[in-house]
Amino acid sequence: MPVVAHLAHGPDAAGERWSQVLCIAALAVVAAAYGRGVHELWLRRGAGAVVSRTRAGSFGAGLLLVAFALYGPVHELAERSFAGHMVQHMLLMLAAAPLLAFGGAGLPLLLAVPPSGRRLAARVRASAPVRWLRRPTNLLLAAGGLHSAVLWFWHLPLPYVAAEKHPAVHGAEHASLLGAAWLLWSTVLSPGVHRVRGPLAFLSLFATGMPAAALGAVLTLAPRPVYPPGTLAPAAPLRDQQLAGLIMWVPMDVVMGAVAVTLFLSWLRDLERRHPAGAPSPVAEEVPL
Repeated sequence: MPVVAHLAHGPDAAGERWSQVLCIAALAVVAAAYGRGVHELWLRRGAGAVVSRTRAGSFGAGLLLVAFALYGPVHELAERSFAGHMVQHMLLMLAAAPLLAFGGAGLPLLLAVPPSGRRLAARVRASAPVRWLRRPTNLLLAAGGLHSAVLWFWHLPLPYVAAEKHPAVHGAEHASLLGAAWLLWSTVLSPGVHRVRGPLAFLSLFATGMPAAALGAVLTLAPRPVYPPGTLAPAAPLRDQQLAGLIMWVPMDVVMGAVAVTLFLSWLRDLERRHPAGAPSPVAEEVPL
């Protein structure tokens, strides 16, 4: 009986090592830049201002979770099966990305760059397309669409096989999945007045979860493997694909649904605190008789 070699990420071992080194370096640079920016913020406005200690801790935990998802036992699991690779993707998109988004990295990272970089960023933010995109509703729609497009693209057979064979493409896959999810979660979790709240946040997460759940259902319910031989666990390729589909389908629904409901209930509590039951409406006017 012939033995089928399963090369989860291609034969280019040197290229994969370089990709790992670059990823670790990128995580270290982001951590250092964020730490410097938060330190400068706290020196200017006091500890916990704008970015609280809880948010700073969340960002650090998100970076550690990215490293955990890409290296160590999770990486070894991804080397052996498509289901293991899907565990990586869900850790990046449903665990690391929300933590990073809650960390509110925008202002700290901006403060960490030189003044020339800040001036360039200010010019970009002042441009008409970026001003349009910065409107919360527009950004929410764009982020949701990007999240779904990136997720579906990288799980189509051709892009997935390319990521399996080429470390650079594989790195781009993980970076784009994390970046798209980070942007989406930032629209509802980041600090400041620009995040989306209430029913719109609930509907956006619910709607964004539907295409992801549909992709998970396709992978789970397909009667035969949709990926070519060598990209799924050789012993049971269909079972590997079905398990990967469930790993996407169930956590995506549960996490997005739970966060959506939590944000909605938090919005209701804030509304109740501002306008207690029985109190006159702030917009009501007394009409003299």
